[in-house]
This record gives sequence, structure tokens and C-alpha cells, in this order.
Amino acid sequence: MKKLALSILVAAGLIFTSTQAEAQLKLPQASSTQFILQDLGIEQISVVYQRPSARGRVIFGDLVPYNEIWRTGANNATNITFQSEVMIEGQKLEAGTYALFTIPGEDEWTIIFNNNAKQWGAYTYDKADDVLRVKVKPKALDTPVETFTIEFDDIHEQSLDLSLSWEKTKVSFNIAVDQKEEILASIDEAMKGEKKPYFQAAMYYFSNGLDMAKTVEWVKEADKGNKNAPHIKYWKSLILAKAGDKAGAIKAAEEGLKMAKDSNNQEYVKLNMHALEAAKK
Repeated sequence: MKKLALSILVAAGLIFTSTQAEAQLKLPQASSTQFILQDLGIEQISVVYQRPSARGRVIFGDLVPYNEIWRTGANNATNITFQSEVMIEGQKLEAGTYALFTIPGEDEWTIIFNNNAKQWGAYTYDKADDVLRVKVKPKALDTPVETFTIEFDDIHEQSLDLSLSWEKTKVSFNIAVDQKEEILASIDEAMKGEKKPYFQAAMYYFSNGLDMAKTVEWVKEADKGNKNAPHIKYWKSLILAKAGDKAGAIKAAEEGLKMAKDSNNQEYVKLNMHALEAAKK
């Protein structure tokens, strides 16, 4: 009888333990996690961070004190990853993953890239692990931002800004790359292959104001290999116009316009019309 009672108690204990394991408490995070990814040139930048909300609190100068190290978010230190070497506000930073710390100030912020990316908050922050520090000016916002936000702004082919916004404050810093030599070498190598990227190469040369003779040659080659490509006709028109070939630019736009109408491609109907108008001026 005693053995039976003991067996029942053990079984009940196992059931209770199992039920506890299955009933793990799940609640929404007070500061949700966000991952953002952005192209820059031929590489990418990624950021992982947690997003606290203001909830009626005064943030900078109170919840986040001035002139003290901040994790730049909540929970884990914010991580930023660069696939290649970048320039931060004109200063070189090697490829890698860094903890992004800041020191907020009323008139100036310090942006910090720290080698110890795996840390909770800024409690174990060590200045000796800093790789780069830059100083930037904060901007007052007319419309408050409730939830801390990191985003990419003012995006160009080789440059962009990373912005931090919360409550009534926004801080931005510039990130730039110089990949011109690498890209040109890649184009040269690709042109040795059987399938030559004429259109992509022409677009890069045109966008960056490089050798116009090559640009014209390549866009004409791209046009030869595509019998129904109103987008190529459009860019061919722009390139020929820039090269001074007005008649060629008009012809390309007219052909592109017809192709776009025939295929009911309204986007390139408009674009080729604009190219045609510009070429006729």
C-alpha cells in the first residue's frame, strides 16, 4: 500500500513538473527587437537593437542622463555590422561587428564603436575596447518619436546617414565607402567573359560621370541584344543626349515609347515621353 501511495506521488510530481514546463509564461517584450539591413555600394550594413518607448517619460537628460555612456537602446548593447571598410564622419573603420554606444549631450553627442559586441547594456563597457569615437550635433524634433528608432537616411550610392531618434531628439552620423576601384576592376573582369554586362556597366559609368565613349558603346551593345526593352531605350536616350547625339537620343526615346505602349508598360511610357521631350529641347 505504501509503495502504491509513493508511486502515485511520484507520478503526480512528474505530471506537475511536465505541466509547468509546458506552461512557460510568454509575454510581449517591453522593448521589442528590430533588425535592419541596408545596401551601401556593393556591400551591406546591418543593425540589431531593442526599442524602448517613452511612455510619458522625459528621456534625454533624465531617463538617459547627459554625459554618461548609453547602450543606445534597451537590453543588449546595440550591434552594427559592416561587411567592408567604411568611413564614419570621415574616419576609417574596419569591417566587423561592433557595439554601438553613445554619450548623449545637450549640445553634442559622442558616437562610439566598441569591439565588445556581446554585452548586456553598458554595465561592462570598457573604454579600452573602443575602436572609434566621433562627435555629432543633435537636432530638435518638432514631432516627438514615441519609440526609439534607428534608421538609414539620405541614401546615396556610396554614402548614407544613420539616424537615432527618440522623444524630441534626432542624431545622425555619416557612413561612406569608396569602392570605385573595386567596382571598375569588377566591370573590367566581367567584360572578359562570354556574357558581358553591357547595360549594367553603362549605367554605372553614366551615373558616375565616367568615360562617355565607353558608356555610349556599351548601351548600344545592350540595345542590340534586347529587342523589346523600353527601359534600355530610355537610358540609351539619356546617355546619347548627354553625349551630344540629339538625333540618336530622339530616336531611342521614340522607339522606347512605342515598345512601352505596345506592352502597356505605363511606367516607361511616361519615362520615354520625358526623355523624348528633353531630347527635343
